[in-house]
Amino acid sequence: MRKEEIAIPDESANGLEHRPISPRLVLPAPDRDGALNGPSLSQYLWVVKRHRWKLFAFVVFSVIATIIVSKRLTPLYESTAVIDIDRQTPAAVLGNESTSAVNSTDVESYLTTQEQIVQSDAVLRPVVEKYHLMTPAMRKLAKNPLLSSRIKDAPIELKGLKITRPLHTFLLLISYRSPDPQLSADVVNEIAKSYIRHTYDIRYQAASQMTGYMEKQLEELKAKMERSAGALANLERDLDVINPEEKTNVFSARLLHLDNDLTAAEVDRAGKEAAYNAVKDGSLPAAEASEQGEQLRSLEGKLNESTERFAEIQTQFGSTHPIYKKAASQVNELQSEVDVLRQRIVQRVGIDYQQAVNRESLLRRDMTQAKTQFDQMNARSFEYKALKQEADTDKALYEELIRKIREAGINASFESSSIRLADVARPALYPSFPKTALNALLALLGSTIIGLSIIFLMDALDTTVLDSEHLQRELRVPLLPSLPVGKFTVGTLPMQELPPDPDTRFNGIAAKEALAAPNAAFDEAIRTLRSSILLSAGLEHHPRSILVTSASPAEGKSTVALYLAAAHSQQQRRTLLIDGDMRRPVIKLGVSNDRGLSDVVNGTMHWREAVQTPYAYPDLDVLSSGPSSRRVADRIGTVLRSILDEAEREYDLVVIDSPPLLGFAEPLEIAALADSVIIVARAGRTNRTAVASVVEQLKRVRANIIGIVLNGVRADMSSQYYYYSPRYYSHYTTRDR
Repeated sequence: MRKEEIAIPDESANGLEHRPISPRLVLPAPDRDGALNGPSLSQYLWVVKRHRWKLFAFVVFSVIATIIVSKRLTPLYESTAVIDIDRQTPAAVLGNESTSAVNSTDVESYLTTQEQIVQSDAVLRPVVEKYHLMTPAMRKLAKNPLLSSRIKDAPIELKGLKITRPLHTFLLLISYRSPDPQLSADVVNEIAKSYIRHTYDIRYQAASQMTGYMEKQLEELKAKMERSAGALANLERDLDVINPEEKTNVFSARLLHLDNDLTAAEVDRAGKEAAYNAVKDGSLPAAEASEQGEQLRSLEGKLNESTERFAEIQTQFGSTHPIYKKAASQVNELQSEVDVLRQRIVQRVGIDYQQAVNRESLLRRDMTQAKTQFDQMNARSFEYKALKQEADTDKALYEELIRKIREAGINASFESSSIRLADVARPALYPSFPKTALNALLALLGSTIIGLSIIFLMDALDTTVLDSEHLQRELRVPLLPSLPVGKFTVGTLPMQELPPDPDTRFNGIAAKEALAAPNAAFDEAIRTLRSSILLSAGLEHHPRSILVTSASPAEGKSTVALYLAAAHSQQQRRTLLIDGDMRRPVIKLGVSNDRGLSDVVNGTMHWREAVQTPYAYPDLDVLSSGPSSRRVADRIGTVLRSILDEAEREYDLVVIDSPPLLGFAEPLEIAALADSVIIVARAGRTNRTAVASVVEQLKRVRANIIGIVLNGVRADMSSQYYYYSPRYYSHYTTRDR
């Protein structure tokens, strides 16, 4: 821990000069880390403990009030009906709806929709009118002549109705509360029936509206179908066919056949033309390839044989020989036959070629005519197809619409069982509201939480000093022992608890009884304060003059100064108590106030002449304030400087009591002259901001602040004041056995 030596400087502005001073008391600086720590759990517990009776009274009052109110409330009985919504049941008996169910992905939306339908005006209005369940608002409207006519049109709200849906189920629970258990059950059952009936009515109305709309469309569609059928019949009559598509198929097949025949005719004509040209040019192979080629080859074979034989005869016989002539005649005859046959072949091939040409021409002409007819029929066929398709479509729509109308009519009269009453409501035996035990428990928990919140809020908003930790965290000023609440009466002498009889002074029983005196704890705290001041820096270097001041009046600074001086004098050390509060003189220790510091400041007497010694304190001298004077306060600094110079050499300790520092000027001058300053703050009364302002002003004049004394503390203010409890000293009041 770091220690600092602080000296009083020369304050020329205040007319102060250097003077020898004793070494200042140096106390450990507050722990910087500890000052930044927030409140601990023990502090919160002590806050609760400090206000425990208030909290207990608030909780008890809240619980009792809740029980009384619950007992005075009208009991309500609740009945519940169960509606089962089967999503697998189809909504119709015909059509697509007869095989479809609610999609699993739409179940949540579907059930939520059903909840809203149950609470709709259309479902509740018949029930409210049947059982005359008018709400207070509707009764108020009924009494108003100007607004009574609006009741019939006003939306229905049924107070006490509750719709719930258990998780992972397809059930709707309809509950209603009423003072009459039978009425509650009847209303719930009637609401369930009204809901089921309303669901059927909605579907029936929707089907009826759809049927009416489709009937209007049916008339238009029927007229359109008749027009398209008439146009198709006229076209068939114009074409003189029943089905132009079949006729087109016949033309198409004929055209294909003619095309094949024409191609074959062209090939045949080309072959015959080539054969004719070859035969006409005298080509023997071409002639032999003709139909009479075998005959031609036979004649040519005979001609060749005759020619060979004629050649042999010619070598043997002369031209005049009959054999020669016969052979020559035979060769000529065969040659003539061959020539004639060749001519016939040429003619035959020419005829075949001409026939092929003629056949090709005929086929080409037929082909052209068939193609023309096919194109004409095909063009009319497209028109026929369009008219026929339109007629067929109109007819199909007409038949489908008739079927839909019939299905809608049948489905409209079908009451689906997908929504059914699974369990009827029955009158309850016991009321469901109010639940006194539950309300009392909730009141206990709620009032406890609210009470704790109020307590902690009040503690957070409390800006007064309650314990030393507040000062240490916020001001970082050394802390001195705190002082408990004392009982001070007129004529009581400070620090005089022991019996006055010397014979009984050291009697053990008397000493224990003395510790049980009303101010025993306060006196012990004063001694502790005295020892902490004198012993912290050692007896050789303790402060010679101490100023006791406070932020505002009535904080106990004069009492602290008086008791501190009395406690110091009881150690047989010469002590001087100076009452520097000349604005509000107080008689201390029974000394007279007809002379004092004001006379010394005015120069009418020396300070030693004004000093008085109380009869019970031989080592304590008192310099009272003297007659009250405001002008004297302006000159106290110069006079008090010389008094302290002399008194510090004659006395072991000089204790100075001054006015409150805030609002008065002389405490700052005295603080600059004294060795040390003690600030007194009243626990639970002094504002922390005021203490901080005092510390700031004292630091500005470089006064040596020993620390802050928290006065008037109680054991219930903080956990660190436990030793101020009456039980702490009870051990010393118990007689030894």
